[in-house]
Amino acid sequence: MAILELRIAPDPILNTKASEVTEVNEEIRQLLHDMVESMYAYDGAGLAANQVGVLKRLFVIDIARSNEEPNPMKFINPVFTYRSTEQIEYNDGCLSVPGFFYPNSRASKVEMDYLNEHGQKQSIVAEGLLAYALQHEADHLDGKLYIEYLSSFKRLNIMRKLTKEKKISLRRKK
Repeated sequence: MAILELRIAPDPILNTKASEVTEVNEEIRQLLHDMVESMYAYDGAGLAANQVGVLKRLFVIDIARSNEEPNPMKFINPVFTYRSTEQIEYNDGCLSVPGFFYPNSRASKVEMDYLNEHGQKQSIVAEGLLAYALQHEADHLDGKLYIEYLSSFKRLNIMRKLTKEKKISLRRKK
């Protein structure tokens, strides 16, 4: 088990598009396993590879509530085949943008094709929170953070605070 280092905005890798996985092998399966462990360690509901410094098109999700059995889901090379025009709103947050939560709207229903950890083609139809989470994590793979959906004023304010916290943290380490 390895807990991977989490990248925090404004780390440029978070704004970089990830590359397709060309071969699902043991290295990819280990990365997915480590990402699940890291997601739980950071108390998240999802984690994309670029959030841990890897520019590969894969992410993990577990939206099970604390009183439910864990249900980690692993997605490789996800592609949306459908997004409803009907929207759903949730208070969005992100491990890479810690401490900030804002309402955001996304498609209420999606369909996605992807590969599982064995390289097998899969499809999923999702509604509600799972649909929302899939879209949030897929955005990461395209180098997009949820704060890009916010007004420029809110986005700049968040980035200013995160940059300031990062500088303070770096000074403490010296």
